Amino acid sequence: MNEQNLNNNGSSNTGAWWVPGMRIFSEISTWIAFPAILAVIGGKALDNHFGTAPWLLITLVCIAFLLSAYGSVKSVRQYAKKIKKEENKL
Repeated sequence: MNEQNLNNNGSSNTGAWWVPGMRIFSEISTWIAFPAILAVIGGKALDNHFGTAPWLLITLVCIAFLLSAYGSVKSVRQYAKKIKKEENKL
């Protein structure tokens, strides 16, 4: 192993130190943003089509919130396991 592959704490991860943080940030942001955006667009369109304003919008936003919460927690747990596994290697 050469010195170029070692980061500040001595582990052998290649790449910049900020890449794992940005990966986590982008995954969690995706879990939050996409369901919410799709729920608002879809709910508004369905409410206009069926004349049920604002009930389908509210329902879809609530479902999107639950989906976002589930996906975010699942992702954070996976990253936490990965970090603990890496800490145990040191």
